[in-house]
Amino acid sequence: MMMPAPGPYQKLERGWQTKGRIGSLQSPQKFNNQDFTLLREYYLSRGLLFEDDTFPAQVSSIGPNLLSADKLSYLQWKRPTMIEKNPHLIVDGVSRFDIVQGEIGDCWVLAALGSLTLQRQFLENVMPKDQGFKETYAGIFHFRFWHFGDWVDVVIDDRLPFLNERYLSVQPRSRNEFWPSLLEKAYAKLRGSYQNLHWGYISDALVDLTGGVQVQFLLQKPPSDLQEIAKAAAKSQCLMGCTTPGGQSVGNMELKNGLIKGHAYTVTGATEIPYKNGWEDIIRVWNPWGHGEWRGPWSDGSPQWDRVPAEYKKDLYEDKDDGEFWMSRQAFTEQFSLLCICNNTPSFLDFGDQRGTRWSLAMYVNQWARGLTAGGSNYHNAGAFSRNPQYFIQVEEPDLKKYNVVVSLMQKPASNMPNAQKLFTGFLIFRVEPKFQGLKDRLPVAFFSQYKSKVLKYGFNVSTRDVTNYFFLSPGTYVVVPATSEEGQEAEFLLRIFLRIQDNHEDLKSRLSPVIPKDIPNQSQDNSSENIFLRYAKQGSDINASQLQRLLNEVFLEDQMASLGGGFCFESCRGILALMDLKSNGRLSLQEFKHLWKYLAKYKDIFRREEGTGSGFLDVSDLRNAVQRAGLAVDDQLLHLMALRYSDSSMRICFPDFVCCMIRLKTMASVFRNLSKDGKICFTAAEWMIFTMYL
Repeated sequence: MMMPAPGPYQKLERGWQTKGRIGSLQSPQKFNNQDFTLLREYYLSRGLLFEDDTFPAQVSSIGPNLLSADKLSYLQWKRPTMIEKNPHLIVDGVSRFDIVQGEIGDCWVLAALGSLTLQRQFLENVMPKDQGFKETYAGIFHFRFWHFGDWVDVVIDDRLPFLNERYLSVQPRSRNEFWPSLLEKAYAKLRGSYQNLHWGYISDALVDLTGGVQVQFLLQKPPSDLQEIAKAAAKSQCLMGCTTPGGQSVGNMELKNGLIKGHAYTVTGATEIPYKNGWEDIIRVWNPWGHGEWRGPWSDGSPQWDRVPAEYKKDLYEDKDDGEFWMSRQAFTEQFSLLCICNNTPSFLDFGDQRGTRWSLAMYVNQWARGLTAGGSNYHNAGAFSRNPQYFIQVEEPDLKKYNVVVSLMQKPASNMPNAQKLFTGFLIFRVEPKFQGLKDRLPVAFFSQYKSKVLKYGFNVSTRDVTNYFFLSPGTYVVVPATSEEGQEAEFLLRIFLRIQDNHEDLKSRLSPVIPKDIPNQSQDNSSENIFLRYAKQGSDINASQLQRLLNEVFLEDQMASLGGGFCFESCRGILALMDLKSNGRLSLQEFKHLWKYLAKYKDIFRREEGTGSGFLDVSDLRNAVQRAGLAVDDQLLHLMALRYSDSSMRICFPDFVCCMIRLKTMASVFRNLSKDGKICFTAAEWMIFTMYL
């Protein structure tokens, strides 16, 4: 059994897919602030077709370097209703065979989509069912993707790019079926342009389509249990993909054996089959081109199938030029360079046996900040290295010697653009010696300078978005340290730690509750006020009103109750900043922000206590009780003025407005210091009006 060890940096992720949390599947973030339902209703009511200004039918959505200027001049955009008289989103279900790759080199996306079609539980997350070409058609569609810890809903119009009367992007095998082209367009929008789909990593696409954890297996030196892992992955409904060697510069060179160099494929199955006097391990693979297959042993029409019992051959063998084929495990490891497996949890490491165990997840968002938390990867330079964020895990006595820890580190691209230059990142795992286990703070410089045991170090050699590996760790306390290769490099990161634990029919939450704070903001983002401040201050030492607005809306309004009344507007944040800005420079320092954070936590707790209906609002009587609970007192006239100033037309006060009101009232208390006879601060309406004239 394993449990996260308590510590100042330990924040266990609760409700990764919790209903109502902004960024969950049930309440995804609205990409570009576009609301699919509202937009569709608007265009339906006016009899118009939606045109997306944020991803227009223009060259900017294609990208500047994908096509030559000559070709761009022939580019056309067509809606499915212009192509077919009776278009459908889906015809006879969704299948990998619906997909045929177009002109763009996005085999990595389409191979991931092919795998997605095999797993309905993931497919339904990505493709909402509330859309189509029937009564509610208004030229608008939406799809969902996982983006740096949150699900986002991406809205598109259905204008598709054509070049010389052919699909520029993926084309459907059935002329009147359009889900592949529309889903690909939404993914292109998320990544900035179609050009940004031209070459990429299948591992990135698998994670974006599932929100899961992916593990890569290098096939030049495959693990001895590769076939068992592949069979367990197929059994536990994982998504799988693979790539051939060659890189991105080889183009679409076809080898004599039928495979394509530098190409991504979908792994659609793995099994063993009776052959001759023994058993043969075989793996099934699909080419997103929709044609072009392996010509070696176990391919379509190969003589090996003639020596397979009829009952096995009937279930497994089809001789079609559809891009799908079987090959032996040995040939697979010889011809492919990489196998990537993805699922919500690392179930493929259970080898099909999940009895008595489960995987727990801890998830954090943090950042490497120069001079503060960007210590680099050289732990021999202990002074700098010890500044990196630290995360503790406790590995208890295992039942069986299986892989029991998976660590996944993802860096957020600069400016939120997926194709931005990435840093060389990775993580190190140290076993914590008993003399350091009693520390209640982060491990000191002395721990790293005196460390003599083996260090598990992974990553730092490739500038990929995602660095993930799996381990078997013996019982003990460990610290995971994510880092950049060089000291002083800055970036945001998402760290996920999966721990295999014994499931003795106990409730997981109750066992882990001693290390769970009462209020955990979105994704357990290592949420001390200092770490939150550093994430949003970026390279500066303070934050402005715009950064404060983003911080409050993304971190503090993570739960449904607090966000029902809407978010913090810019003017409110500017007012809060003015009240907390002791230096009068229009920005908040870390120390000033810490004071604000205490107020926010206090007023959020008061709001929750007084808001008992689940509406997300306080009425006037609730406001009076909340003010009294805060240790303040106001007369009826002032209470009326506060309600008029901060309530909506129904005299209800949402959480952001309540916070603004209470901070102003608290600041007013500090200014006037008028104590009533019972020791409570009391204000008159006149004093309130004078105060609000100046702040």
